[in-house]
Amino acid sequence: MTELLKAAFKVDYPGFNLDIDLQLPASGITVVFGPSGSGKTTLLRCLAGLEKSGKMEIAGQVWQNENIFIPVNRRAIGMVFQESRLFPHLKVRDNLLYGYKRTPVNSRRLHLEDIGRVLSLEKLLERSIDKLSGGEKQRVALGRALLTSPKLLLMDEPLAALDARRKTEIIPFIRKVEQELSIPIIYVTHSMSEVLQLVDTMVILKDGKVVNYGPVEKVFSDIRLRDAIGDEHSGAVLDTTVLEHDTEFGITRLDFMGQELSVPIQDISPGKGLRVHIHSKDVSLATQSPNGLTSVLNILKTKVRKIGENVGYSVDIELDAGRPLLATITRKSLSNLNIRPGQSIYAFIKAIRMIHGNEKL
Repeated sequence: MTELLKAAFKVDYPGFNLDIDLQLPASGITVVFGPSGSGKTTLLRCLAGLEKSGKMEIAGQVWQNENIFIPVNRRAIGMVFQESRLFPHLKVRDNLLYGYKRTPVNSRRLHLEDIGRVLSLEKLLERSIDKLSGGEKQRVALGRALLTSPKLLLMDEPLAALDARRKTEIIPFIRKVEQELSIPIIYVTHSMSEVLQLVDTMVILKDGKVVNYGPVEKVFSDIRLRDAIGDEHSGAVLDTTVLEHDTEFGITRLDFMGQELSVPIQDISPGKGLRVHIHSKDVSLATQSPNGLTSVLNILKTKVRKIGENVGYSVDIELDAGRPLLATITRKSLSNLNIRPGQSIYAFIKAIRMIHGNEKL
């Protein structure tokens, strides 16, 4: 039976209310996503025990309800923020051991050698904080949080202050923590790149409410969520497997649910997983197979599941390609093709905008 993180909170601030009720897997990485002001950081504050109203239970252990409230300093929670918040007068070793020394001996499940290995910090232990790069500082901050032996790790936009190179450096370590240490992670971000590389379960917030949550491929393609996700992200997230590389034409061929996709060549071995994001505006539809008479390489056979609200210039179409796929077409095209739910239809994918390896596949 899957262990769960159950959380229900109601928090009233001037001009803002958080009202959520969630049941999430107490494993893997849950990404909390939504526009600025949607309540992402407030949710983390509640989980950490910084707000007393509500209920929370993890893997059968109650941390707060009407009769119980475990304060933040007694919760088995690690926290990592946008700023590393390291102690500048202490070297890396002493920063890492700060929380460890304050953790009861019988609660210490993780030790310095474990975290040093997982986060590749062994060669940094005697270094001063001012001699670290931004990425190294975040790895030390992550290690310090882990050395409290948490049952839950909360990460509030931990990569937001880093440049693209440093982000690329850190992300594999976050996934490694989840895989090797089996600590569930709640990860707040507004970066689609981070979502694609990290997410197992997705929670989308808007105006203090949960508008959807669950496996990322199902949540992201919900036609009701355009306002919460934003036009720049609207589309589908698909998990694929690398089949082979065509070096002559610079193409990597992917298997997706028995159908094939092609993307610019990737430095990843056949058999490995690749997660792709397909923007809804890069998907066009046809009622008949093109029989090879097209320059579009990526064509999926699908069925129409839902048709969005038919107002304005365009309309969203939710498709079933074995996993949800989203297309945004004009209302004129909807009328011309006479599209109806249940209809078989071909999805022409003009571009696959974002591609990231997913070692969990």
